[in-house]
Amino acid sequence: MPSDIAVEFRDVTLSRNHRPLVSNLNFTIRQGEALILLGRSGSGKTTTMKLINRLFTPTQGEVLFEGMSTTQWNEIKLRRKIGYVIQETGLFPHFTVERNVGLVPSLEGWKPKQIKTRAYELLQLVGLNPDKFAQRYPHELSGGQKQRVGVARALAADPPVLLMDEPFGALDPITRLELQQEFKRLQQELGKTVVFVTHDIQEAFVLASRIGLMHGGELVVLGSTEEFLHSQHPEAQAFLQCLKTYELQ
Repeated sequence: MPSDIAVEFRDVTLSRNHRPLVSNLNFTIRQGEALILLGRSGSGKTTTMKLINRLFTPTQGEVLFEGMSTTQWNEIKLRRKIGYVIQETGLFPHFTVERNVGLVPSLEGWKPKQIKTRAYELLQLVGLNPDKFAQRYPHELSGGQKQRVGVARALAADPPVLLMDEPFGALDPITRLELQQEFKRLQQELGKTVVFVTHDIQEAFVLASRIGLMHGGELVVLGSTEEFLHSQHPEAQAFLQCLKTYELQ
């Protein structure tokens, strides 16, 4: 596998009770790109993403991470190489912000001083003043602040790949746009490979290097935003109609 490929799907199908949730997935994710998996509810986008960190295992075919099948990886080692951000943030309520951010480094055996330095550095990076926020608890934060802490935690051990499952979906439109722009800046600055799941075409266009459109468990379109704009696939056309509606508002 070429060294600039972070993840590769080879003939991947995942079935439950003889019904495919996703099927015939063949694509690669390049290092440093932001691949947006776009689709309606139930289209298979989150399932596809969870095949990368082995929360799901293919029924057929294989997913390669850094050139090796995910089934050959030690699950814990694999997941520590992959940051994971979800909509509910998954922060531990009884941990301070600093301790939440430093969780994976502490599991990796970093020294306390190193962990503190890293946590403060990342809070600064995601726009939260560590002197103000490090000792707070999740219940003392707004939704947008929790998401920033979730991103900081996912970056803490410097994983090469980040998976993000509709992380900004529950936020108000203004906070959401601020975080999208902030995240785009971060992703470009840090050069992380990002796989980002959304059902929002506008969000996809803000963040994407490439868009992968899921429909009925299959990847039906994969290309740049420019290529997506010219796609004649009916599902792409349906999403582009939504984009036009946004623009008219």
